[in-house]
Amino acid sequence: MPLLFPSQDILHDVFHPAIPLGRHVATPPPTNPKRTPLQARPELYTNWSVVDDAKNKANALSTEATKEFEKASAKAQAKAGHIELYSAKYYAACTFGGLLACGLTHTAVTPLDLVKCRRQVDSKMYTGNFQAWGKIGRAEGFRGIYTGWSPTFFGYSAQGAFKYGGYEFFKKYYSDLAGQENAAKYKTSLYLVASASAEFIADVALCPFEAVKVRMQTTIPPFAKGTFDGISTITAKEGFGGLYKGLYPLWGRQIPYTMMKFASFETIVEMIYQRLPGQKSDYGKGAQTAVSFTGGYLAGILCAIVSHPADVMVSKLNANRQAGEAFGAAMGRIYKDIGFSGLWNGLPVRIDYFKIFMGLPTTGGAAPPTEKK
Repeated sequence: MPLLFPSQDILHDVFHPAIPLGRHVATPPPTNPKRTPLQARPELYTNWSVVDDAKNKANALSTEATKEFEKASAKAQAKAGHIELYSAKYYAACTFGGLLACGLTHTAVTPLDLVKCRRQVDSKMYTGNFQAWGKIGRAEGFRGIYTGWSPTFFGYSAQGAFKYGGYEFFKKYYSDLAGQENAAKYKTSLYLVASASAEFIADVALCPFEAVKVRMQTTIPPFAKGTFDGISTITAKEGFGGLYKGLYPLWGRQIPYTMMKFASFETIVEMIYQRLPGQKSDYGKGAQTAVSFTGGYLAGILCAIVSHPADVMVSKLNANRQAGEAFGAAMGRIYKDIGFSGLWNGLPVRIDYFKIFMGLPTTGGAAPPTEKK
């Protein structure tokens, strides 16, 4: 006997049809097109791209390098312990980091500095870096290419310690004086004043060693065998004032250099992070270090351009300033000899320097206010 009410299947087909007004019809599974005899099997030979393969290898290397970097960083932090921002331990770490950063890197580029100084004193001495190194190597051996490395190491280690440690100290000090709101508003001006203050002190430590270095590099053969022999020779003839006769042009070179370096470095790094996707905190330590290196190199080029005329004067005064000659008279005489174009001798060599910044806390605004406990 037929039912008076529709069955469940009928209700399902009417109200939930897979195909309107009809029962769902099962579709056959898709079939792969027939392969020709000469066609390769796709499951064995997938698509391959040289670019994709290079990207995958680069990503794998980057990941491995980041792991090793973080592992080494974790070991160093475990030994040093937690360093509170703007504590005595923090300033000590910045000072030691600056010592290594400036001392080792300037010593490593001594061959470039040697050619630069000699070309500043005599622009016709060499035609290029490789020609200069070949000529020096044949005359003085490999050791001659590193003439002046000892005063470079001692001098720039001392300078880097005062510069980096002092910069962090003065940045915090001036930020506290200005107040949190003004410190954030005028942070670039604070960077400039803090870096100038730190460099002013750092150059007093650098100047005696710079005097020995320049004289060793610009006299052939070198007037002294090493750093302390050079200091003794200069003080015996000219007194301790002989070690500081290049201090004014050194300030004229280093203070604008450091102001440009710290201000432009901080600004360049901030601009890089603004143009990268995500926030700075989204990137690992390896990527942040790469950003710092990039910012440091670009800032170094700007620094070299700004400070180079004074750099030429430092080399000229230490090499050619006559005994008892006044500073202004010596500057006027040197400028008359070399002219405006001579102030830029050796600039391409100096731009070749690769500026390295240590893994100290990377940039980001003015110093934060001290937390009240």
